[in-house]
Amino acid sequence: MPFIETGLPGLFVVEPTVFGDDRGYFFESYNENLFQKNGIEIKFVQDNQSHSKYGVVRGLHYQLNPHAQTKLVRVLQGKILDVAVDLRKGSPSFGKSYCVELSADNKKQLLVPKGFAHGFSVLSPTADVMYKCDAFYSKESEGGIIYNDSLLNIDWQVPVDKIICSSKDLQLPSFENCTNNFHFQG
Repeated sequence: MPFIETGLPGLFVVEPTVFGDDRGYFFESYNENLFQKNGIEIKFVQDNQSHSKYGVVRGLHYQLNPHAQTKLVRVLQGKILDVAVDLRKGSPSFGKSYCVELSADNKKQLLVPKGFAHGFSVLSPTADVMYKCDAFYSKESEGGIIYNDSLLNIDWQVPVDKIICSSKDLQLPSFENCTNNFHFQG
């Protein structure tokens, strides 16, 4: 199970080893021992799953300290563009984003550490996304950034007239105005 560095400290693409034959395939989507051997100490406590149609953009979301979450994101069906933005003050990659296509076919996962905003756009007719979290959801700790922030300039790979966002996500602040209590511990 390779852990591929993204250039943003702590953010990894995880590519599980897939064993296939004429019956189908098998892979470990998470193995605590392999994560620990790669220096990643996480205890996941909650799994979340969403189903969305083409053009849906969810995010950019995060939870503030002390309820910040590390997420391990994967796609069970369909294809998404997964996006993470470094919000950790003092980080060499502060304000930078990373995008990767996750799909049921490529089986890649994105490990999004605490201190990052996270979101995704759906590139297939539908997508089922599952992610593990190492902290429980806390409504009081919700934070976010508007998906079309001009400083971040993220290409969601969906035509603007096809983007579907929740009314709540459309009210999120800009990157410059978001509430943020994250600090880089590098």
